[in-house]
Amino acid sequence: MNVFLAIDLGAGSGRVIAGETDNKDLRLEEIHRFDNPGTDLPGGSFWNLVGLFRDIQEGLRIAQSRYGKRIVAIGIDTWGCDFGLLDAHGRLLGLPHQYRDPRHEGMAEAMEKLMPEAEVYRHTGITSNFYNSSLHLLAEKKIDSPALAAATDLLFVPDILAYWLCGKKAVERTVASTSQLLDPGTGDWSWDVIDALGLPRDIFGEIVAPGTVLGPLRTEVARVTGLEGVPVVASASHDTASAVAGIPMEGDDRLWLSSGTWSIMGLETAEPIRTDEALAARCCNELGVDGSVRFLKNIAGLWLIQECRRQWAIEGEELGYAELARLAGEADPLTAFIDPDDPIFAAPGDMPGRIRDYCAKTGQTVPETKGRILRVATESLALKYRVVLERFRSLSGKSFDRLHAGGGGIQNTFLAQSTADAAGIEVVAGPVEATSCGNLIVQMIATGHLPDLAAGRKLIRDSFEFQTYTPRDTATWDEAYERFRKLL
Repeated sequence: MNVFLAIDLGAGSGRVIAGETDNKDLRLEEIHRFDNPGTDLPGGSFWNLVGLFRDIQEGLRIAQSRYGKRIVAIGIDTWGCDFGLLDAHGRLLGLPHQYRDPRHEGMAEAMEKLMPEAEVYRHTGITSNFYNSSLHLLAEKKIDSPALAAATDLLFVPDILAYWLCGKKAVERTVASTSQLLDPGTGDWSWDVIDALGLPRDIFGEIVAPGTVLGPLRTEVARVTGLEGVPVVASASHDTASAVAGIPMEGDDRLWLSSGTWSIMGLETAEPIRTDEALAARCCNELGVDGSVRFLKNIAGLWLIQECRRQWAIEGEELGYAELARLAGEADPLTAFIDPDDPIFAAPGDMPGRIRDYCAKTGQTVPETKGRILRVATESLALKYRVVLERFRSLSGKSFDRLHAGGGGIQNTFLAQSTADAAGIEVVAGPVEATSCGNLIVQMIATGHLPDLAAGRKLIRDSFEFQTYTPRDTATWDEAYERFRKLL
């Protein structure tokens, strides 16, 4: 059985995952897990990319000791937007800033004066958000950054790590599409936006499609890891692009949900949707595998429940996620609602207290027990999914009768069932490791072990268990939805 290695990095931790496969079955094993904490330094908040690279090499070394010459390829996926600048000698000009770095403050307003958001959206299909690469580059320009002046290449985080592994500089298309600097219709840089912001054209280099083989590991990396000659593949380098590729979807109405700390709901489409209505709904067009577009909307996710759990642990009571789901399931249903995306819930802190305060301020029954607090949070999140679903129906002209959900959040069965109930459609949940699965099948396609994305999704469908949730008591949930909409 061949082995493919997925390097999966999140904004908190990273992993090296081995996918062992005979092209009929796919098995996953976590080889190495490591922390990825951001660090506040004089001058801003940064990622320790050198430390990450060291941990990646350690994971590859462990993988080689277990699988040896059966390892076929390596691919990387990470969060989007964050980038580094390189000089003519390929040297990184400082550590990459985190997307939450405060240098973005005031940049949306500055960009609006250079090119209105509506025009930017027509070019890029991306709304203006604090994490956009465009705003962070504009911030560098505003301070006459020496790094920007000296740079010859801009690479996003997965591109930098791939370059360090194999020596090939290239920008992978799915991660570039998060930047607000790429045209999702052409798949190339949006030069009109780049020029309007006054950014230097020459730093925006070659864009490659997901599934491009970049080349073998550098001699120095091969010596450290023992993986001589193993190629690095520019997989679907944005983690959400990998997650969507890893969710087996069939038919034309491809509605998906990547469920985790934060939720992303979207459509897999052939063309971007860049209408005024889509902009008003704050939907974005990012690129996926096989020429697809991910038309999506960010939504709060299990963050609400995780923060409740953390607060109760601070107060002295440790509760597992299974216990939290049980408490929510036993509480009275549909007693009160919150808007999960209200800014009051965005920052870490006393989430149970904030939920109670929100209900009190909106004249609703205040949840006092842990079970009721969790139920309010879970049912509100499910109803918010329905709000987004209705927007997608309006914008796409499609009805949708099935939601394909993947990611760690689907392990919360109470949320999955509530989603089916609230949205009134079937929810097919799986796989939990959608991101790693997507990363792996793109590598398999790139190296000729699978013919196409459809075959990769069939491999995933045949290899993992899926749970189907059907809607219940639709009349009660329809009434709850009307109450929820009035609250919003």
